[in-house]
Amino acid sequence: MRKGLILRGLLVALLVALVLRPELFTPLFAPFAPNGGPVIYQRTSLLSLSLSHLGLVAVASGLATVVAVSLAILVTRPAGAAFRPLSRTITNIGQTFPPVAVLALTVPVFGFGSGPTLVALFLYGLLPVFENAMTGFGTLPPRTMEAARGMGLTRWQQLWQVELPLAAPVILTGIRLSVVISLGTATIGSTVAAATLGEVIIAGLLTDNTAYVLQGGLIVGIFAVLLYDALVLVERALARRMGRVQQAA
Repeated sequence: MRKGLILRGLLVALLVALVLRPELFTPLFAPFAPNGGPVIYQRTSLLSLSLSHLGLVAVASGLATVVAVSLAILVTRPAGAAFRPLSRTITNIGQTFPPVAVLALTVPVFGFGSGPTLVALFLYGLLPVFENAMTGFGTLPPRTMEAARGMGLTRWQQLWQVELPLAAPVILTGIRLSVVISLGTATIGSTVAAATLGEVIIAGLLTDNTAYVLQGGLIVGIFAVLLYDALVLVERALARRMGRVQQAA
């Protein structure tokens, strides 16, 4: 536990330094820069790119979660069971079309910028959340559900007070996967002028500057590790809490 806290602290410190004081890493990246070329990306503030990148991921993941969980709730009710194949088709769209193709198709509609990136991330993030929500609602403890009905709870009360809390750890696993996928995929948003950390990577590829590529990739990678770890901790805490609730029931 203590080693984990130390490692997380070191990663956070490294990330903060990379974003706020990137010039400190000039000796590290210098061997990978072209002769006489720039070492540290300075065309745009790395802090602003990081905040924009995380903002796009947060909005897209939030929308994907709301839509995917709502669909899962609908198709796990007796009245909505017939829509399950259609819901699976809808949530599979993002996995069927590569994000680059979605960007190409949505640019004529939304123009260049954040719009096409949000659409691509939203579609790409639906499936993990939907499938995990389906699993969560489909594996609820029968005894707990019987007890809820025996207490006279309405269907809406059962959903909000019993089903969603019990399914939350499994749903959160899907959200975690969706967020990490979106975090990496968001880098391609810079190809359509969205402000993301992909700008640093793409600039490196266009100028044959590996130092830029490593710089952008390292920041995105650390963000992914930290977000993944944070969501795992939340997931474990929810699982322990729900385990105690089930034992009490």
